[in-house]
Amino acid sequence: MARPSKAFRWPRALAEALLLAPALLAGPVHAADASASAAGAVLGAAEPSLAGGKGQDVYLDVTLNGAARGLVHFGDRAGQLWASAASLRALGFVLPAGGADPVALHDLAGLQQQYERALQRVTLTAPLTLLKLPETTLTVPGIEAQPVSAAPGLLLNYDLYGTRSTGAGGAGALNAFTELRAFGRWGVVSSTQLARSNHGGVDTQQQPRTVRLDTGWSQSWPDRLLTVRVGDTLTQALPWTRATRIGGIQIGSNFALQPYLSTTPVPSLLGSATLPSQLDLYVNGMRQYNGQVPAGPFQLNTLPSISGAGNAQVVLTDAFGRSTTLNFSLYGTQQLLKPGLTSWSVELGRVRQNYGLVSNDYGHDPMLSGSWRRGWSDTLTVAAHAEATRGLANVGAGAAGLLGNAGVLNGALAASSGTDRHGTQLNLGYNWNNERFNVGLTGTRTQGQYRDVAALSGALLARASGSATVGYNAGEVGSFSLSYLYQNYPGQAASRYVSAGWFKSLGRQATLSLTANRDLTDRKLYSVFLNLSWALDARTSASTGLQRDNAGTQLTASASRSTPSDGGWGWNTQLRQGGGQHGAQGEVNYQGPYGRYAAGANVVNGASTVYGDANGALVFMGGHLFAARQIYDAFALVSTDGVPGVPVRLENRPIGSTDASGHLLVTPLNAYQNNKLGINPMDLPADLRIDRVDAIATPPDRAGALVEFGITPVRAALVTLVDAAGQPLPLGSRVTVNGQAGNAVVGFDGETYLDTLDEHNQLTVQTPAGRCGAPLDYRKDTGGAIPRIGPLRCTPETRP
Repeated sequence: MARPSKAFRWPRALAEALLLAPALLAGPVHAADASASAAGAVLGAAEPSLAGGKGQDVYLDVTLNGAARGLVHFGDRAGQLWASAASLRALGFVLPAGGADPVALHDLAGLQQQYERALQRVTLTAPLTLLKLPETTLTVPGIEAQPVSAAPGLLLNYDLYGTRSTGAGGAGALNAFTELRAFGRWGVVSSTQLARSNHGGVDTQQQPRTVRLDTGWSQSWPDRLLTVRVGDTLTQALPWTRATRIGGIQIGSNFALQPYLSTTPVPSLLGSATLPSQLDLYVNGMRQYNGQVPAGPFQLNTLPSISGAGNAQVVLTDAFGRSTTLNFSLYGTQQLLKPGLTSWSVELGRVRQNYGLVSNDYGHDPMLSGSWRRGWSDTLTVAAHAEATRGLANVGAGAAGLLGNAGVLNGALAASSGTDRHGTQLNLGYNWNNERFNVGLTGTRTQGQYRDVAALSGALLARASGSATVGYNAGEVGSFSLSYLYQNYPGQAASRYVSAGWFKSLGRQATLSLTANRDLTDRKLYSVFLNLSWALDARTSASTGLQRDNAGTQLTASASRSTPSDGGWGWNTQLRQGGGQHGAQGEVNYQGPYGRYAAGANVVNGASTVYGDANGALVFMGGHLFAARQIYDAFALVSTDGVPGVPVRLENRPIGSTDASGHLLVTPLNAYQNNKLGINPMDLPADLRIDRVDAIATPPDRAGALVEFGITPVRAALVTLVDAAGQPLPLGSRVTVNGQAGNAVVGFDGETYLDTLDEHNQLTVQTPAGRCGAPLDYRKDTGGAIPRIGPLRCTPETRP
């Protein structure tokens, strides 16, 4: 290739000199080093000349599809740019092997170029078919849970319910449900029991009795998604299996320990941007994500926020305001696990029998059960289950598959064997839904003498069962539903039921519904129910209904006012007439900070019953006893170091103030989630030192966390210091209180803020002229404000 003429060699020399200037300033540079330095700074700098016969070599600042790519060596031939194939490939261009080298940019089909010779730069815009750019992966940021914290304590939940029938032969009953729970870093121990006491009535010999329900210990490890339970528990069930109540041990995964973890497949939305663009993701019309993408292909991994079939739109807006919309079809379902995620559980124990009737009735033979699920791919989740006891072994496998946007198909096959009894069970199901339609089909059939462990305890297993549900939302016309249920148990006639319904909103405050049911086995049994309800305000509602069945026609009317979640009164009433029943019911209830209380009466055909209910909780934690509403989830104890009357907020909502001991029990909270607690320092006196005003409480399940805000009362004052002549001490002079080092300095007008004072103090001040001292007797402002003391004369220290 011809070298450039002498007239055009100076631009290249000047560019090389500018590029090598930093290295030359640093010291001597060898030729090899200079060549390497230039080659590293300019793409193609070490290549032969590209000027051709009458052109010149130029070094241009390149912008490719909106991204700055630095300096690149080109040849300028009569205003047309040429570049080496190696340089173009390094920029990301896809060139055929064995093609011309160098390459004229105007020969690249679809490439747009804006060459600004005076500014020594070129802007290139190439179709993505010419480029091979790296793919950008975008992930919607998730929420990171804070470390779980638990403090030791005791809790007693109670629910007392009593009834009394009036009239001759009236009977009364008192029931008490209690749960005693101990918790700490070592886990949770819980025991529930039910006590009953009946008197009067036909059975006057019945004695009070207490039945233990469940007792157990559990411990969880959120980082491993693992929970261990020892005591009374339920085995894990899959769609085609039944849970069994046992006394023993259970070890298994628990996704509730990481509530921010996505367990279902995450859809990947693929696209490409010609220029750097702003990306907006819309799912069913609602924006879910906003971000930036460079030029080139991209992949957006987003959390599914829909159930069933839906549509996603990715809108790309480039720097020139031009928008491009990409449409995707999605299907979200909780039946699938994302690829590689496994759920499992293993149980060993004895079957619990006569639950709720007998405290300690367990089967003689131990049983072993195990369940396993794994996300095989984005569209397939496989599962297996096995259980065994003396004389019985049961094993099965199943899968759930996503059929694109056509729904989810699932199925399982299980077999049992033991004591000359063998059988199989087949389960199939299908469901699909979108914004308007929903379809659900499921069916199970057994062959031979199929059994599971629960069947050995007397829980009948249906020979065949099935259900079908179809729903349609017709918009302004309303919503329609149709369902069918079939069940066939051993020794019983098959049962078949069909029901249809219609529901419509009448404006924003009223609804109208119609439901019809029929027994297809005994066609004499049917019911039709028409109901109209309307909301009078945010808490008050009323309804009226007409029911027609084989027993006659019945009219109902009711009105209610819900109890406020933050406490207050509520009530409900109901009237019934017809169908062989004539009566009324009324109740008034109150929810306070320490529990919920209700009283009511029910009259049916002249017989009346009055009842009352009281439930709440007692918590012993942090050395103090607290009364609260029933606590079934997590909670927190807020401590302000003994400072009473501190207003506390939960998620920026006022929830109460600390008591005389500086504590407030906050309930309920969400277990293993970030619950934001805070205090407003503007509501507190000025003479308090506050370590923090916001805190995140992340308690474990059924336990409490201790949240300390670190509020310390201090003796604080704004003190004015003057010298012997009555002039303010110099700005910046350092003040020491009672010989203790601190950071207090004198400000303007000789004022300094001190918050480590005792009742009697000695101040020492280091001024530019030397040290001086002043005594200070603290006096508290009766209005709660920080007192202003002074001016105090600071006497210079005498030198020995």
